[in-house]
Amino acid sequence: MKIAPRDADRFVKSPDPKALAVLVYGPDAGLVRERIEFMLRTVVDDPTDPFRISELSDGDLKQDPARLADEAASIAMLGGRRVVRIRGAADGTAKTFESFLSDPAGDALVLVEAGELGPRSTLRALFEGAKNAAAIACYADGCEQIENLIRSRLAAEGLAPEPAALDYLLHHLGSDRGVTQNELEKLILYAGPGKAGEKRTVTLDDARASVGDNAGSSLDEVIDAAMSGDLDGLDTALARARAADTNAIAILNALSRHLMQLHLAAARMESGSDAEGALRSFRPPLHFSRKPSVQGQMRLWNRRRLDRALALALEAEGQCKSTGQPDVSICGQTLFRIAQGARSARR
Repeated sequence: MKIAPRDADRFVKSPDPKALAVLVYGPDAGLVRERIEFMLRTVVDDPTDPFRISELSDGDLKQDPARLADEAASIAMLGGRRVVRIRGAADGTAKTFESFLSDPAGDALVLVEAGELGPRSTLRALFEGAKNAAAIACYADGCEQIENLIRSRLAAEGLAPEPAALDYLLHHLGSDRGVTQNELEKLILYAGPGKAGEKRTVTLDDARASVGDNAGSSLDEVIDAAMSGDLDGLDTALARARAADTNAIAILNALSRHLMQLHLAAARMESGSDAEGALRSFRPPLHFSRKPSVQGQMRLWNRRRLDRALALALEAEGQCKSTGQPDVSICGQTLFRIAQGARSARR
């Protein structure tokens, strides 16, 4: 069975008993691990219990396909249901899982962790079509999901972000769920928990002091190069972003936010504001090093052109999530189209 994105969190909190095996896959490796570990804990209290948890790799199954059924049928020494966790699964083991699901052994919950699998993936198709299995896709969080995650995690510690701090966190988090969770933990430790019965405000200074800026810096480089029409700079910035494992959808999300900020700035200038006043409207506030580039972008892009660029960014994000084409290619093509548009505006 295929689990819809809107149902994924509910499913991992209480997996369907009919699903003897669950495939969790996608480009957001942190979210894949989080959901696997959440389901593991619905069966086993101690995630390090060697008697109730068996860990295998894709390579283990290729060398000995029978191990899957053997491990699933094993009985825990001290009783209780077992979990078989398989890491790094790929299409090469699809026949092994097909054999297991057609004649399952034991009552263990089989949790299968994989990377990005396209619509033509035999492993993905198997789990989506089987009545006794499930498949869950894990893509980079969108703005709404990131905001909900930030608010709920901070609220659990008696903290609430001020608007500028929330904007900063939205801009610098989201490329990977695991990284986002780790950065929020650092922020919580830095800010300290709120007092009982009241919420402590997390300021922009708190966020800047504790949340790493590496992901945000690479995103800024990519976006500024594209919006300025710097093709060579864009090529270099994309290479750096890929080296930092920055997710393509995270880049497109950041691009969309920046385009909307430029749109608001253009509207302010049409209403009589000067360029400096329009720059001050950006949230989170622009780092001084970016101001010259963004000022140049404001001269190149009017509201009509920004509308077209935003439509391209949103269309690309939708393609990344639905077509099965490589995210990196879709994102890169979109950015270079926008960069070419900026170069045309210079003439």
